[in-house]
Amino acid sequence: MPEDRRPDALAHLHPAEPGRRAFLRYSGAVGVAGAATTAGLRLPAGGRHPEHAGPAPAQEAGLTAAVSAAPGPGAGAATPIRPPAAPLAVRGPYLSTWLPATTLPGTWQQFWTGHITAMGGIARIDGISYLFMGAPTIVLDVPNGNTGTPATVAGFERGLDQILLEVTPTRSRFHLQGGGVSLVVEFLSPVEPGDLRRQSIPMSYVLMTASSLDGAAHDVQLYFDISGEWTSGDVSQLITWAPASVSYPGGSLRTWTVELQNQQPLTEQDQLAAWGSVVWASPDSARLSYQSGQDIVVRAQFVTNGSLTNSNDTSYRAISDNWPVFGFCADLGSVTGSAVTTQASIGQVRTPAVSYLGQSLQPLWTTHFTAWPDMLAFFHADLPAARTRADRLDARITGAAQAAGGPAYAGLCDLALRQAYGGTELVAGPGGQPWAFLKEISSDGNVSTVDVLYPASPAWIYADPGYLALLLEPLLAYAETGGWPGAFAEHDLGSAYPVAAGHNNGQEEDMPVEESGNMLIMTAAYLRRAGPAAAAAFARVHYKILKQWADYLVANLPDPGFQNQTDDFAGSIAHSVNLAVKGIIAVAAMAQVATAAGNSADAASYTTRARQFISYWLQHAQDPGGQHLDLTYSGSADGGNGTWGTTYNAYADRLLGTGLIPASVLAEQASWYHSVSNGFGVPLQVPHSYAKSDWEMFTAAWLSDYPVKQELINRVYAYAHTTPSRVPFSDLYDTITGNQVGFQARPVQGGIFAPLTLLQGP
Repeated sequence: MPEDRRPDALAHLHPAEPGRRAFLRYSGAVGVAGAATTAGLRLPAGGRHPEHAGPAPAQEAGLTAAVSAAPGPGAGAATPIRPPAAPLAVRGPYLSTWLPATTLPGTWQQFWTGHITAMGGIARIDGISYLFMGAPTIVLDVPNGNTGTPATVAGFERGLDQILLEVTPTRSRFHLQGGGVSLVVEFLSPVEPGDLRRQSIPMSYVLMTASSLDGAAHDVQLYFDISGEWTSGDVSQLITWAPASVSYPGGSLRTWTVELQNQQPLTEQDQLAAWGSVVWASPDSARLSYQSGQDIVVRAQFVTNGSLTNSNDTSYRAISDNWPVFGFCADLGSVTGSAVTTQASIGQVRTPAVSYLGQSLQPLWTTHFTAWPDMLAFFHADLPAARTRADRLDARITGAAQAAGGPAYAGLCDLALRQAYGGTELVAGPGGQPWAFLKEISSDGNVSTVDVLYPASPAWIYADPGYLALLLEPLLAYAETGGWPGAFAEHDLGSAYPVAAGHNNGQEEDMPVEESGNMLIMTAAYLRRAGPAAAAAFARVHYKILKQWADYLVANLPDPGFQNQTDDFAGSIAHSVNLAVKGIIAVAAMAQVATAAGNSADAASYTTRARQFISYWLQHAQDPGGQHLDLTYSGSADGGNGTWGTTYNAYADRLLGTGLIPASVLAEQASWYHSVSNGFGVPLQVPHSYAKSDWEMFTAAWLSDYPVKQELINRVYAYAHTTPSRVPFSDLYDTITGNQVGFQARPVQGGIFAPLTLLQGP
């Protein structure tokens, strides 16, 4: 088991730079952000922030404390869920910025690792400045840019009060107010099912909408910036930047591009791309000004004057050398009751995107646009339509989730969608055909890890089956080259994203039954949702390799013996009941593949073998006590009697409609899981108290005809809603404390959608 997949090696965050802009300087004094005195910046009132509280006790009667309707507006209020970390710009493995708090003012944004990706925001209302985003240092009257003792901070008096955070599948929307003005800051990371051109764009919107609260007219300017930290996790790196203008029909955009001076294609620095450019843009007009330079100098310019100097500091330097920032100021003029919106776009563009077996593959957006400025112009002009599509998708997912599992389940789906897509990106494959790759974020960092793709797959099975096919294609293509020597499916396409070098030497983290079963189940799930012609074509093109993997399973079932499996952090296991049932269902899945390909004889043969295997499984998986399935086969040399685990792999039986597991087993397991559940869910397996949220939802889907389904949903919601671990939605957590055990920001949270996949029919 690789060391970096052990939970104890993953339970920490990369610490932010010590003391790094964690303080607000005012009147010669220093105050900790979040505890500033009234003499300086005042953050939202309300005493102790709710996000710092420990988990609320779970309530047996539906966990009512955590799952009740969202609280009324007020400091720390969030609906329909308080995210462990709010997704902001989440569009791919390298555009992945989050807020590890509930309130937007007073906390720096972070890349998923915990590295600061600063985005500062200050509103100037009737000449008085209010913080609305980030935790910037403000020093006024600094002679010649010297960072000596500030002479005065007149005019920078308080922060806007945040009254609500709204979370939808595509948006995080912060509602703030102060100075007689309402300000809504919306981070929209579009998800575009079925639209590869738009889905391939590695950019996200930031929208700021101001209106009068008190009926009076208010003079409003908005300042917003990013820092050089967006380019690298190593703040000693030298960076360069440049302003530019990009035209689009009806106007132009003012842009900043920021990049490493020493570009290292297809290389990472602390998980961020060491090549390409960060693009930061806003609509240009006579009311927009811009400036680059030292953070405290540029921000002080705005606070003092309500505008920027339209200048560029060309003293290119290290990220941490006087912390260069790249700012815009939008003068909204006199704001009344009519809302006024200003827009910014943030993106990370790079070519090539990945390497596949030694060939550099370009991002798919390059097949639709001649260069990134054309893509940016399209993205900007597309905003009205993008918001309409996002409204539709949000309503579709939230409505279906509400019907399937109530407000708690809607909250989980709202939080999970961007995280699933955010671990992937689209490229132009070797023949120019669209492919999608997935990064195993936060654990191994592998390329297109099969046992990460599998738990993530329900998001695409439900919302975008064609995207799942694009994620499967490079895995199938590699095996079909003959480079991979195993008779079973490969574990991944490469040890370190973005280099998919394969494993022609056969050296990888083998999971033979696990990965073969995963590939067959995902393929069958896609075929059932594709049109007949597309399903037949896919099944025929890939039939040979899929049959090879199915035949491997037939030869190694019904008892998989001693094999590694996806929960490798729990330790090795032999004669696994859960692994065996995955393999058995996968054999039945191959029967469906054979049917789609027109091979009726194979279909009949695989169906017969699956039924034979499940008969063995039913005899040996049952604990002699008669209350539950064992963790390992009873009577095995390891002795499975009295052990138990979460049999989440049985979900595929419902997903594919294979009908192998009798209702009596489901009823038994539903009763057992109710009896052994902790406050935040059912432990993954004895003797541990940790669980995985994706597997909890697989289990809820499998047992969707029983009350335990809602219980599992409510308990996972209670964990996500109250966990003190303010990291991007961790999938591995403790069911007693609600603390993160390991992993964060992983696309496996697509598994939250498992119950929704059953609403479409098998």
